[in-house]
Amino acid sequence: MRVTVDRDQCVGAGQCVLNAPDVFDQDDDGVVVLMTEGPDSQDRDAVRAAGDLCPSRSITVHED
Repeated sequence: MRVTVDRDQCVGAGQCVLNAPDVFDQDDDGVVVLMTEGPDSQDRDAVRAAGDLCPSRSITVHED
């Protein structure tokens, strides 16, 4: 699994951080920050949920 984010598209809803706090964070403006492109196996379900719940579709999960 590989994850990418579009920071320009992010609206700062924070669903990513709530679902996968080990993978996503937010900067001072609330914009998504990707902390790792290749999440650990225990974070994969949470990362998928974060991508599904992102209202701006800023998170893309690439299944390898």
